[in-house]
Amino acid sequence: MNRVTSLLGIKHPIIQGGMVWCSGWRLASAVSEAGGLGLLGAGSMYPDVLREHIRKCQAATNCPFGVNIPLMYPQIEEIMNIVAEEGVKIVFTSAGNPKTWTGWLKERGITVVHVVSSSRFAVKCEEAGVDAVVAEGFEAGGHNGREETTTLCLIPAVRSVTSLPLIAAGGIGTGEGILAAMALGAEGVQIGSCFALTEESSASAAFKEHCLALGEGGTKLLLKKLAPTRLAKNAFRDAVEKAEESGATAEELRDLLGKGRAKKGIFEGNLDEGELEIGQVSALLSRQESVKDVMRELIESYRRVAERDYLSMM
Repeated sequence: MNRVTSLLGIKHPIIQGGMVWCSGWRLASAVSEAGGLGLLGAGSMYPDVLREHIRKCQAATNCPFGVNIPLMYPQIEEIMNIVAEEGVKIVFTSAGNPKTWTGWLKERGITVVHVVSSSRFAVKCEEAGVDAVVAEGFEAGGHNGREETTTLCLIPAVRSVTSLPLIAAGGIGTGEGILAAMALGAEGVQIGSCFALTEESSASAAFKEHCLALGEGGTKLLLKKLAPTRLAKNAFRDAVEKAEESGATAEELRDLLGKGRAKKGIFEGNLDEGELEIGQVSALLSRQESVKDVMRELIESYRRVAERDYLSMM
């Protein structure tokens, strides 16, 4: 047990990322049943869909689970009320000011964890009264911080400025990666890409197969004039890269992106025109597995390497 497992009521300090178009009730409940913390990804759900997934997750597991809520969500008040009405006990917030909703959530007995990309924002989280922070390095898939700080640099920087329980994210997908994060001061890890490509993920089979075939350099951070986003190789990414190289304005990039691009790629499996969000760690993944198998391998490899390194130091 450590502060993260105690805070969240889980067996293992492994949190599944609340990823758009991947993190439905099947994935979240499977991670929670395996001893981690599953998160529903509210960012790609209409309010009524989120309510449905919360209820299905509650029916599928008696273990703790949470909801990840991007604070830029257009119907944020409705989403927050649903979370409170349905008895959700844990909320991870991101992409916004933690002061806006943390007090409201905590008044309703909800544990609040906020995602940051810099030590400066970690300090703001502590001031806002959050219960823990996730320090996410730029190796992560999807939307990233503008600082482009790697996870290995970000964890100790955040640890040095806050006493809050610290969860590391970005580029973590092995037991060795978990151990490295812990050695740098983290007390838990949040893992996205590994779970996005599992059998229980709601992402399309085509998206999973595409990402499992990526090698080193298969992802790149683009769209920096809008919101930095890590994308896998495909025709849409090539178009974005070409536009950026030619000096496209933010408005031109917004027009190119359009609407529903992530749904088209991740959920519907349009590998040419879709926005394929996945992390750098996908280069280490080559086969689709169940959540149970992924969790088992993460825990076993962590214990194996921790014991090996401990003995080698004696």
